[in-house]
Amino acid sequence: MPQLLLIAALLAAGLPWPIQARETVTVGVLSHRGDEKTHRAWDPTADYLSQVLPGYRFMVVPLPFDVVEQMAAAGSVDFLLVNPGIYVQLEVAQLATRIATLRNTTGGPERNQFGSVIFTSAGDDTIADLRDLRHKRLMAVDPRSLGGFEMAWAELARAKIDPFQDTKSLAFAGTHDGVVEAIRDGRADAGIVRTGILERMAAAGAIDLADFRVLNLKSDPDFALLRSTPLYPEWPFSVVNGISPTLADAVAVALLEMPPDGPAATAGGYAGWTVPLDYQSVHDLLRALRRPPYDSPAAFTLRDALGRYWLPVVLGAVALLVMALLTGRVNQLNMRLNRAKSQLELRQALILDSVAEGIYGVDLDGRATFVNRALERLTGWTAEDLLGEHQHEVLHHTHADGEPHPRDQCPICAPFEDDAPRFVEDEVFWRRDGTCFPVEYSATPLRDDHGKVIGTVVVFRDITERRAVAERIHRSELEQAHADRLSTLGEMASGIAHELNQPLTAISTNARACVRILEGGRGNLDLCCQVINRIADQADRAGEIIRQIRRFAHKESPQMEPTAVWDMFDTVLTLMDKDARRAGVHTQCDVALDAQMVLAQRILIEQVLMNLVRNAIEAMVDQPRDRRLLLLARRREERVEIRVVDTGPGLDPSTSDRLFEPFVTTKPNGLGVGLSISTGIVQAHGGNLRVDSTSGIGATFYFSLEAAGPVIAAGKPSPQLP
Repeated sequence: MPQLLLIAALLAAGLPWPIQARETVTVGVLSHRGDEKTHRAWDPTADYLSQVLPGYRFMVVPLPFDVVEQMAAAGSVDFLLVNPGIYVQLEVAQLATRIATLRNTTGGPERNQFGSVIFTSAGDDTIADLRDLRHKRLMAVDPRSLGGFEMAWAELARAKIDPFQDTKSLAFAGTHDGVVEAIRDGRADAGIVRTGILERMAAAGAIDLADFRVLNLKSDPDFALLRSTPLYPEWPFSVVNGISPTLADAVAVALLEMPPDGPAATAGGYAGWTVPLDYQSVHDLLRALRRPPYDSPAAFTLRDALGRYWLPVVLGAVALLVMALLTGRVNQLNMRLNRAKSQLELRQALILDSVAEGIYGVDLDGRATFVNRALERLTGWTAEDLLGEHQHEVLHHTHADGEPHPRDQCPICAPFEDDAPRFVEDEVFWRRDGTCFPVEYSATPLRDDHGKVIGTVVVFRDITERRAVAERIHRSELEQAHADRLSTLGEMASGIAHELNQPLTAISTNARACVRILEGGRGNLDLCCQVINRIADQADRAGEIIRQIRRFAHKESPQMEPTAVWDMFDTVLTLMDKDARRAGVHTQCDVALDAQMVLAQRILIEQVLMNLVRNAIEAMVDQPRDRRLLLLARRREERVEIRVVDTGPGLDPSTSDRLFEPFVTTKPNGLGVGLSISTGIVQAHGGNLRVDSTSGIGATFYFSLEAAGPVIAAGKPSPQLP
């Protein structure tokens, strides 16, 4: 507090500011109502701070829900204004510290608390209370929106309603206004927004409050807004770790001294700021919901074990008693076991020498302790050559490409450290003659009578023949996929001829018209240029169609390379354009900025997309209306997920489980090989082809590819579904 008073005195006296100025200070604001409204509401606050703190230019950065923690961790913003739920997560992660709490004025007197509103259309008489939300369409703002979902989630849980399991559907609009508009337009049965949104939109003339009805309505003379849940502290203004404490203190003083009727407070719809409140109630809410940062499972105690497994415990005690009675008998048998030990050792040696796989032992120093005859046959090394020698330096000292294999990275010695077995699917062992051969092997810890690890046992097999067979199968699959692609081109021949006929006819017509104009002496340079430009445009159009066909028909190379998702989508939709238009299907693409490039064999993935798009168009032919097809690409950590979404009739549950098996089809004249081939292509890319389907709504086929290259900051636009 003395430090805050000192800063306030410096501000009042107009003394030179002691803080080392930076060019720009960024304030990340949660964009829960859209970027435009975020700037309109909070840019005046940034301007106010820039005026009060000379030498700093404050700038508002709207943040979607899913990037707030990433931006804070990366230090991309200096201050944060987010909902209390997200702040609590950042506080636990020690990424942010609150310095002030908002005093809101929307819909009534100023207050520093808010809640959640669960509402429905006033004309919907099928929903009277929260229990009636079972099997209804529920829409919220975002899974991480405190007022727009999590508060209401806790209230629904008290009414024994699980919004994820008990509702017909749970959708997230991304903004509060989008939720209200969805209920108004009948696209959902009930919605969840934070308090003050309905009143704010009604005051702006966007809605009529009489058209809505609040469920689980709570009344409070000190809180005039409509609400359905308990109240929680308002949004905190917090500082991100790494920011100068002096600057943080100066911003806190400036916020606390902000005039309640100034331009900044008026534009943001609030009455200034107060000292930071206690957010323990938000911690308790997230802990009850097991939401981050409290999403780790609870500890399983001894009392939990006894309460859940009392019967096995009793049976175990009885078993221990029986074992005690049998101890005498066991002691008697020990002598017989010792006599059999020598026989077992002999049999063990016989077994080791009879198996086809190479087997050898390694002590804690990495030296070979025993070998079997199969190892001698496979490697050419004799037992005398290996016993007592460091096995790594003899058998796998070098990778297949000639790079040295460091001893400290040897998987065979790794079990010494963590007591865990290892299985290596692809490595090379070196023969005595200096050649290498591919192997797969396991390294299992070897223990003494006390359970202490004393070495490892290695079992390996030569996979040269298996690899050759796999290569032949792969080449066969490529040939089959190429033949299937050529068959697809044959099916599209008539449509392609029609597409080429149009530009060629236009070229011919325009060329003859130009000749007639010149022969008649009526032509001029501008008119001829116009006609020739039209001829060039049509020639480009015909050339593009031919290039797309040649690229699709080209026999692919086996290497994977960085490929643009947009280009693959464009190729597939160009080739399928006539079929889509003939079926009345509206096509769209949506590629996220961080999902622009993938590592793939382009021709094979285009074939998968062609097969899925053609199936989707055929599925929607008999749909009476709303025939839409969406190609979607989204980043999922280190991979890009590609989805083909249609609004067809969906799949029969009895068929969907076996849909990717060979010769299983839903088409009357289908062979059932298209999806089987596509599945093999996707699996060769390290993914799996899956399907989600809802009868009467549509089907979604999706798979993932490895992302390639950095996130692209600018590119083609990403249209959204209407």
